[in-house]
Amino acid sequence: MKFEYVIKDSLGIHARPAGLLVAEAKKYKSSVMIEAKGKKADAKRIFAVMSLGVKCGDAITVLCEGEDAEAAIAGMKAVVEANL
Repeated sequence: MKFEYVIKDSLGIHARPAGLLVAEAKKYKSSVMIEAKGKKADAKRIFAVMSLGVKCGDAITVLCEGEDAEAAIAGMKAVVEANL
């Protein structure tokens, strides 16, 4: 399962929203990945998320695979839309 989102936060994915994304991703057993600019990062690892260097206007794709992927997608989408 996946969804795409264009970052609206003027600072992109910086420390605070990255921390929120990681905290949300860790709630699920499924694998949660963020893809941007041709790179993928494990959404459960803050340094991996920050290393993507996502800026305002960049598109990201959140991919979830596993037993609770549907819940993970919903949770991640809510966090992304509320904070980025």
